[in-house]
Amino acid sequence: MANTSSAKKALRVSLRKNKINTKIKDDMKAARKSVNDALAKNDVETGKKNLGYAYSKIDTAVKKGVLHANTGSRYKSRLAAAVKKADQAK
Repeated sequence: MANTSSAKKALRVSLRKNKINTKIKDDMKAARKSVNDALAKNDVETGKKNLGYAYSKIDTAVKKGVLHANTGSRYKSRLAAAVKKADQAK
């Protein structure tokens, strides 16, 4: 347990930021999963529709510092490639 008042405050801040960051990351993962699930069901139109939402959540995570910019770009690129591949296979 923290001994000093500044350490106690740092602990409170850390827990608060952890809760916020976890929510942002969970939202991003759910958005990515919605695209991948739609593509797995061969529902390309829903996948395309959810792609914009996933992009938004990924960009938010990058902006908030939850993800590195290159990681966000990689996620977006892979999602777009999966949607394109499914669209061409259709």
